[in-house]
Amino acid sequence: MIRLLLPAALLCAAGLLSGCRADPPRQGADTDTSPTVLTTFTILADMARAVAGDRAEVVSITKPGAEIHGYQPTPSDLIRAQDADLILNNGLNLERWFTRFTRDLNAPTVTLTDGIEPVNITGDAYAGKPNPHAWMSPKNALIYVENIRRALSDLDPAGADTYRANADAYAQQIREVDRQLATQLGQLPPERRALVTCEGAFSYLARDYGLKELYLWPVNAEEGQGTPRQIRAVIDAVRAQGVPAVFCESTVSDKGMRQVARESGARYAGALHVDSLSDEVPTYLDLLRRDADTILAGLSGGQP
Repeated sequence: MIRLLLPAALLCAAGLLSGCRADPPRQGADTDTSPTVLTTFTILADMARAVAGDRAEVVSITKPGAEIHGYQPTPSDLIRAQDADLILNNGLNLERWFTRFTRDLNAPTVTLTDGIEPVNITGDAYAGKPNPHAWMSPKNALIYVENIRRALSDLDPAGADTYRANADAYAQQIREVDRQLATQLGQLPPERRALVTCEGAFSYLARDYGLKELYLWPVNAEEGQGTPRQIRAVIDAVRAQGVPAVFCESTVSDKGMRQVARESGARYAGALHVDSLSDEVPTYLDLLRRDADTILAGLSGGQP
């Protein structure tokens, strides 16, 4: 599909096909001189904007609310990519479509999880592979920010001092959110520290704040989400451990987890945000705060 779309996309970029239109530039960016930074999803774009400030135009390939794992690039994505000066991706096998998307592009690509020690997935067909959701740890987010700073400074050396100042200020905000989450989630008693979700997207957060993680499937994929066997195993575990509340992610169906709640006696306590920003969580830091509030409310018996 990508091979078929690329010629049309290039024609659009050249203005040879009618009805082709790229997205308008971001307000406030000097599009004549500012570098264009393309990210694979909205969370990386938010981080990059915090570091870039007004010196670069940052664009996310995926839109707010989109599911990142199985994303299929569109012709407009390909058009925008032709003009990118830098491409930022997560890595750890998150964007399985990414290599095909970038193989004909000249822009340098930086993987933002470089330097992060991954948590490996256990059990199921993904056993031994790295969990890709490393940004769900604020401590890891500091490494993302440093990798973004280096990439922008390499691209635009004249802005290096600006990028460093912005990165330092943003890192301080991330550390403050880390302290907030540690305080909030530290309130949970030992018997209420099990985090049960649809996707195993919270391994890093669970590691950082002393939570036990249970999930229906390890990584979002078209196949095998919420199979009867997966659902039954989680129902049994929730019932045996007396878990008071269960959750799902905002970008996938919660049908399987609602069945877990019904049959185990736990309460379905709401959606958590992981892969995408939205009107509810417009920034990465908002996402972390919102998830902590939802987890604390659910596991402590409050309302989601």
